[in-house]
Amino acid sequence: MSQAKHSDSEAAVDEMRRSEGQGLASSQALADDAIIWASLHGLLVGLGDEQRPYALTHAPISVVPVPFPRDSFQKARAAMQVFNKLIDRVSRDGDYLQRTLQPAAEFDDFTAKLLEVYRHTEGIRNARAADELVLAINRSDYMLDEPSSTLLQVELNTIASSFGCLSTLVSRMHRHILERSAQPGVDLGRLPENHATEEIADAIGAAVSEYGAEESVVLFVVQPNERNSYDQQWLQQAIWERHKIRTVRLTLAQIAERGALDANGQLRVDDAEVAVAYFRAGYSPDDYPTDLEWKAREMLESSRAAQCPSVPYQLAGAKKVQQDLAGPGVVERFVDGPEEAALIRACFAGLWSLDDVEEAATAEVLARAEASPDDYVLKPQREGGGNNLYGAQIVQRLQQRTGLAAYILMQRIRPPINRSTLVREGQVIEVDTLSELGIYGTFVRRGDRVILNREAGHLVRTKAATSDEGGVAAGFAVLDSPYLTG
Repeated sequence: MSQAKHSDSEAAVDEMRRSEGQGLASSQALADDAIIWASLHGLLVGLGDEQRPYALTHAPISVVPVPFPRDSFQKARAAMQVFNKLIDRVSRDGDYLQRTLQPAAEFDDFTAKLLEVYRHTEGIRNARAADELVLAINRSDYMLDEPSSTLLQVELNTIASSFGCLSTLVSRMHRHILERSAQPGVDLGRLPENHATEEIADAIGAAVSEYGAEESVVLFVVQPNERNSYDQQWLQQAIWERHKIRTVRLTLAQIAERGALDANGQLRVDDAEVAVAYFRAGYSPDDYPTDLEWKAREMLESSRAAQCPSVPYQLAGAKKVQQDLAGPGVVERFVDGPEEAALIRACFAGLWSLDDVEEAATAEVLARAEASPDDYVLKPQREGGGNNLYGAQIVQRLQQRTGLAAYILMQRIRPPINRSTLVREGQVIEVDTLSELGIYGTFVRRGDRVILNREAGHLVRTKAATSDEGGVAAGFAVLDSPYLTG
């Protein structure tokens, strides 16, 4: 395609995003189309009303896809298999994990408890290492940094990497909207195919097949009163339709009450053998309100079932590990050669340890962050959105000094601003936004034999430019998809 056609295509989508000359009326017409498509095709979330558990609404969505550079999108996709391998190898290095996370654990009870479960189950894990069945569903999240014109990693998620199924639907919805818009110059070839639902279902199916027990089930470990259950139910349907594997949904408390582990490590719930335990919970201290939930986690970790993720995998995805991997020579220990190391390192934003506030280098970065807090993000060892500190909050926390080892300091990424039409529960707003790209990865291993290592689709989350956080489930963002440019 010529440069002129490239420019025409990008301008056409920009025109739809701006709705120039027609304002909200045009936006409302497109939004109505999006809401109807979402409602007809299962692009849904629960209302979170305990009195009406089946009440639902369309997922929070952007009406038109967001422009995203093709080369950055392809770079993120190309890195995913290396990130899968990197995280797997980190998860197998117990000495490294414990050494890296111990400073954070001294001030963070949740990290300390995960390390305790790790140590309690270490003997069982080592005894089964040659035959260990591993399933990973990861997601590496990125933002474009406009000042440096580079794609930088925000984080790598190893537990409850959600929205794979709803993001698949958003990609289809945007294709529908652009196709029906009859906007001159729109190029549907710039909407990348997204098969996250199928890829994730097939990875789970491969793990169940490798487990090798007929009539075994996949256990979805879920939160009570889950709003995002439809994303999970889509995956359950895909697992059944593509592989004829049954799924069971239980909370950690229910697993503790209804699960049983035999002497050979076979896990059963309600008399069904479990081949895979797939976590859509367990990433937050709120998921463990009593010892019962921790009992369930340790029982799962002690079983022969593939854990997605295992405790070592969850620890390997910790913010502190992300920061440490960026240090001199660390990534190189876990990947194959300088090319892979360079591919990973090119994604790293600035990351700083706060383990020793008396160290000269740490004192220097603390002084910079206190003087210019808007250039940084202070991150605790937490997942799920709404946990990071910004601006004046950073200064206040840094000045306390005590317990900073539980945090990492990260460069604040400055993505480009786009004008977008967002819809949440039927309400339409036009607002300046910024976007975050997520690339899914799937990985299955038996002992030392890698069965599957794939890039597995994508997710885009778009939020108001004035919002610091970016979680859809946490209420900060909407689901989007990329329209590739360049």
